Amino acid sequence: MSKHLQRDLGRLREEILTLGGLVEGSLDLAVRSLVERRPDLAAEVRSRDRVIDRREVDLEEECMKVLALHQPVATDLRFIVAVMKVNNDLERVGDLACNIAKRAKRLAQEPPLELPFDVVGMVDKVKAMLRSALYCLVELDPRKALQVCEADDEIDRCQRDLFRVLEEQMKQDPATVSRGIHLLSIGRHLERIGDHATNIAEDVIFMVEGDVVRHRKRSKGAADAEASE
Repeated sequence: MSKHLQRDLGRLREEILTLGGLVEGSLDLAVRSLVERRPDLAAEVRSRDRVIDRREVDLEEECMKVLALHQPVATDLRFIVAVMKVNNDLERVGDLACNIAKRAKRLAQEPPLELPFDVVGMVDKVKAMLRSALYCLVELDPRKALQVCEADDEIDRCQRDLFRVLEEQMKQDPATVSRGIHLLSIGRHLERIGDHATNIAEDVIFMVEGDVVRHRKRSKGAADAEASE
């Protein structure tokens, strides 16, 4: 029974890594669609999203089968629970990549909007964060996972800075409102991808160490905010 369980766990690991690769590829295409102003890439992201959705459903069903068949405990049970949670996060990242591609397609139909803000730099940070989260999943590296969690603060700052810049620009030039709204949405989608990458990193820590770290940083932030009032 143990040998069969380990075989099934190995298959789950392969499938979640395959899904991670598909999602990372979709994000890359969505970003290229934005930066290179290529609507054709946006269509490819939508096509890939259907594949991601099917794989997410199939993997969840496989996890349920392994749970019912083997009734695992301890580390093996944590692994399956983590895979199910990461599976959901990856599917949501795929959806967000699709949303970015839709906005990129619309922006490609309008003149470029010059901004005193490094949007590409924010994109690169989010991509690196997702890539690191997937690396943590492959290597089961809790130390690297903690670094991913810490990187989320920088993404949040980038999103707030982008909002302030676009808000000021739209006030000064109403002709930029439509493009500004699209970029605001893209910034929000990127920030959400950073959140999902953080979730994946937290799930890796749970998988390896059995330690639930989710909400700790948020709880500390709330306490700090209350103390400053």
